[in-house]
Amino acid sequence: MKKGLKKVKNFIKNIDYKKIKKEINIYLRTNILTITFLITNIINGIILRYLTVKNYFNIKPILGDLVILLVIISFCYLIKPKHQFKYYITWSIILTIICIVNCVYYSNYISFISFSLLKTSSQLNGYTDAVTNILELKDFIFIWEIIVLIIVHNKLKKRKYYDKVKEIEVGRVRILVTACLCLFFGLIFVATLTSKDYSRLAKQWDRRFTVMEFGVYTYQVSDLVATIRTNMSTLSNSSEAYDEFLEYFKDKNTEEHNNKYTNLFQGKNVLVIHAESFQGFTMNLKFNDVELTPNMNRLASEGIYFSNFYTEESIGNSSDSEFTLLTSLLPASSGTVFVNYFNREYETITNLLRNNGYYTFSMHANVASAWNRRNAYNYLGYDKFYSYKDDYDIDEVLGLGLSDKSFFRQSSDIIKDIKDNNGNFYGTLIMLTNHTPFNSLVDTEYYDDYLVDIKGETENIPYLEGTKIGNYLKCVNYADSAIGEFINELDENGVLDNTVIVIYGDHDSKIKKSEFEKLYNSEYIDDVSINPNKNIDVVDDFNYEINRKVPFIIWTKDMAGSEYNEEITKVMGMIDVMPTLGNMFGVKNEFALGHDIFSINDNVVVFPNGSFITDKVYYDGASQEYRQLDINSSVSIEYLTENQDIASKMISVSNNIITYDFIKKYREEKIFE
Repeated sequence: MKKGLKKVKNFIKNIDYKKIKKEINIYLRTNILTITFLITNIINGIILRYLTVKNYFNIKPILGDLVILLVIISFCYLIKPKHQFKYYITWSIILTIICIVNCVYYSNYISFISFSLLKTSSQLNGYTDAVTNILELKDFIFIWEIIVLIIVHNKLKKRKYYDKVKEIEVGRVRILVTACLCLFFGLIFVATLTSKDYSRLAKQWDRRFTVMEFGVYTYQVSDLVATIRTNMSTLSNSSEAYDEFLEYFKDKNTEEHNNKYTNLFQGKNVLVIHAESFQGFTMNLKFNDVELTPNMNRLASEGIYFSNFYTEESIGNSSDSEFTLLTSLLPASSGTVFVNYFNREYETITNLLRNNGYYTFSMHANVASAWNRRNAYNYLGYDKFYSYKDDYDIDEVLGLGLSDKSFFRQSSDIIKDIKDNNGNFYGTLIMLTNHTPFNSLVDTEYYDDYLVDIKGETENIPYLEGTKIGNYLKCVNYADSAIGEFINELDENGVLDNTVIVIYGDHDSKIKKSEFEKLYNSEYIDDVSINPNKNIDVVDDFNYEINRKVPFIIWTKDMAGSEYNEEITKVMGMIDVMPTLGNMFGVKNEFALGHDIFSINDNVVVFPNGSFITDKVYYDGASQEYRQLDINSSVSIEYLTENQDIASKMISVSNNIITYDFIKKYREEKIFE
């Protein structure tokens, strides 16, 4: 022991600190461009987290980003010093674009961009205005990094810095030193991770969590690996995942589903109205004592109104909602089903009803290629897709395409013809005018049809006039008016006599929290008594997420005043629509992940990012924090853990069905049994 201590003391004593200091000094002086690149990009990562997830000084994501940057730097030493600037500026541009795109994406979707969206980017054709309108000045703050790197490079070039470095630098040595640094910080980073961290990094369910815990550059590398792995994994099935799939539905399909709604609508037609960006908070909202959504309010009061309904969509937005409604599966965690996984075998309500003799169709006032609907619908059970110029006279354009009122007017004539020449039918009508950036009505005759101001005794106060949320509310009012006219036209054509109307908001408005502050906490609300109540004191992340619910209504013309005319306040998700409607129409999807809402007591709405909501609590998967919704009930750790497990299993099974085409595999095996 004493000999060992003596050796250590002698070793420390013999260290030439002056030489080490000299070597460090030389290393720093001959790596100015490298150090600039490293520090500026670390700062950009911190800025991005400051503008998004807010944990800017957390050491774990800084370490994660540092490791990725050191890997990038190590390859630079294979290049001659005078050419290293080209390498670094290329990477700076790439990393800056990553920060800008993620900042823009997070501001509007509360998530981060994925490489799986590259294939989906083709769907932006025609949506350019919607994209450019979401850009803000703050999104370009990251460009400073490129400017600093160019300035440093020019100064070094004037000092003939690169010629001096060439005489000193030994590429292999620098690579080795950088690799050692990378290993050192990498080990520290790995030591901070838990088994749960590894699992969530690999699955990429919650991109917010990944950036919060691992950093934006680590996330982007992990996302690239996950995207490649997903594309390759479709070539072969996973036996372990298939066993999980079989076991899941073996247990689930033993549940009892019969109730008073069973076969209620058997033999009836159904029209499903896909209300673009129609968010639930707009229902019963008034300005100057005038209802914002009088037609939706009437339908809700006369039918079955699900007032605590969430869509569960992911990056596919509208297409995700369509898919989940039809199949009772969650959207894909990587990419979108309509673009990346459309050619799978799915069990859908359209297929089930078509097998019962229904004619199935979809209608949309946009081009058939949007979100690959023309191809996807062939696998989802539609007989016909009526779209844009193929089937409609484009006589009035608002926003991205044919106006909703013209779309409905022309569709009602087509539907009358379908009714007269077919048996039962199932139709989906996809609205468009109320689409981000919600400027469809600006400079049109409809803009002043509904005012979002405050009428005063002598003059009106602007309130929400001229704001983004004000424009959104005007679009909602227009959409509501279009729905009301459509219902009347259907009634005049005799379609409503044997038809069930289903209306759902396809997703929330994606409007930022700052806009909701204007609605709920405007200075005018304190000074003037107006109808939009100040019911949210602080529009924080929890309130924002909880407020993303959308309306869901099931209505028939003779339902008002019946035993079925009621409001359902139980929490419900889009994944529950197919089992609920299936029970009413007498069909069953044996691969449904959701539940008939009338046959379950404690429902759990699972979001694709691992968050979930119940009647008791909203749980945020990224922060792993929750907000209690029912103050009269207790929320235990066991309760949260149990629902986390439910969410994890549901996401896993759903992804595997989509990725590995398990429904097709299951049916093929059944044939040979």
